[in-house]
Order: sequence, then structure tokens, then C-alpha cells
Amino acid sequence: MESSGELVPFPLLMTCNYRACTIPYRFPSNNPTKPTPTELSWIHVFMNSIPSFRKRAESDDTVPDALSRAEKFAHRYTEILEDLKKDPKSHGGPPDGILLCRLREQVLRELGFRDIFKKVKDEENAKAISLFEDVIHLNDAIEDEAKRMENLVKGIFAGNLFDLGSAQAVIFVDNSGADIILGILPFTRELLRHGTQVILAANDLPSINDVTYPELVEIISKLKDEQGKLVGVDTSNLLVANSGNDLPVIDLTGISQELADLASDADLVILEGMVSLLLSMLCYCNHSFCFIS
Repeated sequence: MESSGELVPFPLLMTCNYRACTIPYRFPSNNPTKPTPTELSWIHVFMNSIPSFRKRAESDDTVPDALSRAEKFAHRYTEILEDLKKDPKSHGGPPDGILLCRLREQVLRELGFRDIFKKVKDEENAKAISLFEDVIHLNDAIEDEAKRMENLVKGIFAGNLFDLGSAQAVIFVDNSGADIILGILPFTRELLRHGTQVILAANDLPSINDVTYPELVEIISKLKDEQGKLVGVDTSNLLVANSGNDLPVIDLTGISQELADLASDADLVILEGMVSLLLSMLCYCNHSFCFIS
């Protein structure tokens, strides 16, 4: 399903108290003209990542003059971060995780870099695809259903609760490679075995190593057999949706209209990602539990 470009709130979201970034970056008592210690800490995190992003950009052979453009990216993004350190209201601030990511992606795209992690994503996807059936067979060999599901859940997020009885589940997927192929897809297959309709929502545009909608469609196509099954399991209840997102983090106040339509009566919603974001991104839906790892 392609994204129409129109972004709408996630239909199950209780928007009255929802914030995409709930880390307390600043309080009303903070001086609006000076960055807070938390804002400075995150600015430094993104500053320290610039050399690795520059290196990725330099090796992007799809972009002419990648070396000089990568240097411009490092220079421009450094200037932006330095500006935010001096004035948190510059560049659309005050800064939070989403703004810092968005500014970085904006500079990359303005310089012609669409997907600087494409090579590593393709390599990791190929490795994971070669291991997919082995992982499935190991999981299927666990006869106890509860233990089998526990093993599958450990593959994506440890120690979290979920509702196996859901009639419909929406999973916002995260990284390419082992994350999606050896973590999310075996879990998805098990839900399909139980008759659950599963919607996998992937990024509209590339961002870091997140799997995109077109990439996920291709991955699933490669994993299906001639009958359209995932190692013997029917996939007619599996849908892949374009989330409308273009960052490595997601703001549920803006998703694609198509995904909103599909998710309107979901019983379970999973946002799969970095465990470190668990507490900063936890929210509840009006008739189902949104579990975020």
C-alpha cells in the first residue's frame, strides 16, 4: 500500500496527553533563550554521530561527488547543532529527538543523499533471509505453545506483555536485517497461524537503517514460497502498510491515511524499536494496549 502523503493522527491514540517525545527536555521554568542540560546532552549525542554518518555518505556511490557532499553535510549539520546550543529556538526548536533527527535527514536529502545505509541494509537483509527458515524450524520445534511464543517474543523485545488473543494486530517495524527478518517476521508468522490479521507498518522514506515499505514488501516476497506461504503458513491475513513516517522515531499524531483506516479497529498495537525509548514513548489507546519496546 503506497502512502498518499496526507498525514493524520493514529486512530486509537488518546491525543489529549500524548507527546511523541516525553523525555523532559525542558520545563516551563527554564529560560527559553538557553538550552537545558538535557537538550545539550542530546545535541552532543547527535554531534558525536556526525563522523559515522559522514563516512556512510562518502561511500554512497549513487550520489555524484559523494565525498564533497558528505563534507558539506558534516559542516552544515554541525552548524545547525551549534546554533541550537546557542539558541534553542533556532531551526524550529527547542530541540528534541524528533527535531534533531528531522534536521539531520533534511540536510542529507538536500545534498542528494536518499539512503546512506542502503548497502548495509541490503547486506544484513541477505544474511537474515538465509537464516529465516532455520529460525522458524527452531521455533516450531518448541511444542509448548506458551514457551514457543515466549521464545518468539524474546527475539524482538524481552520481558514485555502482549495479547495473543487479538483478532487484529498492527506492528510498527524498525530496523532492517535480523531485526525485521529474524525477530518480527517469525513473531508475525505465529500470529498468522492463530488466525490473527497482522498489519506491518514500515517507513515511507529511508532513515538510518530502518526498513522502508518497498523494502519490506520485497523481503516478504523473497521469503514466501510458490503458494504465497511463509514456511507453510498462509499469509492472506498479512498486510504491509506505509506508515507515512520518514524518521527513525515516530510521532503518532501523523501517520498515513491508509494505515489509519486499516488500524481503526486493531486490538493490539506494537511499536518495535530501541528498548531505551520504552519509557519515553509509552502510551495507551482507547480500547487496546499499545506496547512499545
